[in-house]
Amino acid sequence: MRGEPSCPKCGGRVRAPGLFNDSWQCDVHGPVYPQHPVIPPSVEALEAVVRRTQVPVWMPWPLPVGWLFTGVTYAGDDRSGGRAAAVACSGPGPLGGMGELILVAEELGVGLGARYAGIDGPDPGTHLNVEKPPDAKVLAGGHAAPLWHVSGAPDDRAVFAGEACGLWLWAVVWPEKSGLLMYDELVLADLRDAGAELELVPCGALSPRLLQP
Repeated sequence: MRGEPSCPKCGGRVRAPGLFNDSWQCDVHGPVYPQHPVIPPSVEALEAVVRRTQVPVWMPWPLPVGWLFTGVTYAGDDRSGGRAAAVACSGPGPLGGMGELILVAEELGVGLGARYAGIDGPDPGTHLNVEKPPDAKVLAGGHAAPLWHVSGAPDDRAVFAGEACGLWLWAVVWPEKSGLLMYDELVLADLRDAGAELELVPCGALSPRLLQP
């Protein structure tokens, strides 16, 4: 996956546009926005994604104490730019041990968030019950964004989803008990607006969760 684009919905191979198709194609999911190879954590990697994406690149800012930026990826083609962006962070879990968080912003139907959530996608659909009060809230780009627990995800993770800036916002946390992190009303910054502050982002080792959700 590091070397070539893949399907954001399943991680499978995709075919580049050609004579008979003007979009990237997955044998299982048909036309998709290709997910680009996962980029190891660095300020340069963040800057590259920020330049290319058309959706927010969310990160808790400031990061929780002891947490580090641990990788980034995006889905999109050269014609339309990035239509989904995923940022990984890792650090001490609220109940001990290490926690990992992947935040995904994406347009309807891209499917990257559902893949990291471990549910049938491409969107939360019936896994999200918005008729009840939200389970968590974050401040995303200066605006309150309610998040609901996503049912049906694997037991090893806690998944929340909602809307921010007119797009899906997913928060996937490992292990499941580290989902308590989402009840602390995290402040999320869109790194497209960070400017010189990008240089201050502390980087850690690449999160394996970005490679194998």
